[in-house]
Amino acid sequence: MSDLYWLTNEQMARLEPYFPKSHGKPRVDDRRVLSGIVFVNRNGLRWCDAPKEYGPHKTLYNRWKRWGERGVFVRIWRGWLPRAPRKTIMIDATYLKAHRTASSLRVKKGGLGRLIGRTKGGMNTKLHAVTDAEGRPLSFFMTAGQVSDYTGAAALLDDLPPAQWMLGDRGYDADWYRDALQAKGITPCIPGRKSRIMPVKYDKRRYRSRSRIEIMFGRLKDWRRVATRYDRCPTVFFSAVALAATVIFWL
Repeated sequence: MSDLYWLTNEQMARLEPYFPKSHGKPRVDDRRVLSGIVFVNRNGLRWCDAPKEYGPHKTLYNRWKRWGERGVFVRIWRGWLPRAPRKTIMIDATYLKAHRTASSLRVKKGGLGRLIGRTKGGMNTKLHAVTDAEGRPLSFFMTAGQVSDYTGAAALLDDLPPAQWMLGDRGYDADWYRDALQAKGITPCIPGRKSRIMPVKYDKRRYRSRSRIEIMFGRLKDWRRVATRYDRCPTVFFSAVALAATVIFWL
């Protein structure tokens, strides 16, 4: 198949430092297996439908599940994030549709749950994100679909990189959030809610560039196993988000 995805030797060289060490029996060809994992996630295939060029589908799935639960793909994505201060960062959230296979079966008692909730659009997971001025994701936080944007904003607050401006839509217009940003030396560029008695001033020209975070979400959703959640385990599904962000924006 001419449209198969293959990681290049240069890309593999950048990825290999984050791979777990092999103990005992050597692993199957990393390039072949990881290329197959990317192909399946990007095209929304069942693992059993993976092209034979990538080897046995059970090998792909077992590597995906094992490394996903160990947080390998998340570490790869975080390992490439720049640490330098930013002039502008942006925050937003989006819904990711949960397939019935992800939300079925009873959750184990005492667990954290599947981070899937019912909204007007059905069963969803919500992905909260902070990006740089170019729309490249710097941090993610995942919740059930019905959870407020404020919850995601509070969870991402401690991980915000040094910046001058924070762009956000009206969903982030809260006095506590504005105060928290200013305490970090970040000036909020967030329009006020229409219910506010006193209007809030913001830089409308600067605010226009917020569309880049929406474009980022659109590019993530081009990966069909991100746009539609098939994985029951939230840790494994978060790995799909991290893998897509790595390949699209950093690899």
